[in-house]
Amino acid sequence: MARKSGRAALILSQAQEAMLKELAGSRTAATREVERAKVMLGYAAGKTITELQRQLGVGRPMIYKCIDKALAAGAQMGLKDKYHRPHEPEITDEAKAWVVTLACTKPKDHGLAAELWSISGLAKFVCERAQGAGFARLANAGKSTVWRILDGNDIKPHKIRYYLEKRDPEFDRKMQEVLMVYRDISIYQEGAVHDARPNPIYSVSVDEKPGVQAIGLTAPDLSPVPGKASTFSRDYEYVRRGTVSILAGIDLHSGHIFANVEDRHRSVEFIGLLKKIDDHYPPDAVIRVVLDNHSAHISKETVAYLGTRPGRFEYVHTPKHGSWLNLIECVFSKMARTFLRHIRVKSKEELKTRILKGIAEINASPVVFRWNKFDLGVV
Repeated sequence: MARKSGRAALILSQAQEAMLKELAGSRTAATREVERAKVMLGYAAGKTITELQRQLGVGRPMIYKCIDKALAAGAQMGLKDKYHRPHEPEITDEAKAWVVTLACTKPKDHGLAAELWSISGLAKFVCERAQGAGFARLANAGKSTVWRILDGNDIKPHKIRYYLEKRDPEFDRKMQEVLMVYRDISIYQEGAVHDARPNPIYSVSVDEKPGVQAIGLTAPDLSPVPGKASTFSRDYEYVRRGTVSILAGIDLHSGHIFANVEDRHRSVEFIGLLKKIDDHYPPDAVIRVVLDNHSAHISKETVAYLGTRPGRFEYVHTPKHGSWLNLIECVFSKMARTFLRHIRVKSKEELKTRILKGIAEINASPVVFRWNKFDLGVV
């Protein structure tokens, strides 16, 4: 049966027709193959090109190409794209390598002000230097072209990933000492035999949280109103009233928190915290203190105070850049997520009062923080 288009009739075998019907009804096959299957089925059934175009909503060129391939080489070929030899890439590997090399330098190395490249900044620089470098095709390269080149080499010159150059040479040893304290506490709390030292031992994790801001309101907060406002509303403006430091320690056995809130965190303030901890425990006990090497912890004044209480305090230092090993950081995190969150005060004194009140509320229902991961090289 001839068609008005001048193309011959398409004759399908039963197997081909069954395959095309299954493909035409598929919901998981590629869309282009589903459309081509419908085209061939419709054309084999005697429909015209115009009818197929209206029914399927596809373009006439697509229908012509599909039918021509099916007539020439069969139904399977009608489903596939015609092979074509790809063009040679216009941007050579050498040109891409040049862009990547530029991205691995800093703008300031080329006399620019910026510290890091932005994609647009790098694209502009590439366009300006491409002719002189012998890569004329890159003279009109845009951001998307530069981004694809960088993405293909997994280079992100606009980002910084931090690393630590100077690691504590005794990091592993100090970490093991801290974790051994936590292991000892864990075993002791579970009822096992203690280390049999003659005096009872209490372990306290200590640190400071400096720079807690006393921020004041410039206008009253507006409360939620049912049907109108679902949240508190607050003026964007605020007033800075100074900062305070929280010097705190937590009893790793009971969860009790010791804390002083001071304007500064010098040796004298740290000694004040040690005195509070000293007053809390029986006079014959040893107080094992987990803390970092902050200057206030090892200053002449602090050492002089410790000399007046021989055998009372036992320091266990966390390694440099190892604050995550100190469980008091969990307490500071809890403060930041609870009573310090969105806090606004009229003065520094009010901030101090509310911090101490928040700590008292935590102490009313103390939480014992425990270290559960001991497989860091410690037996």
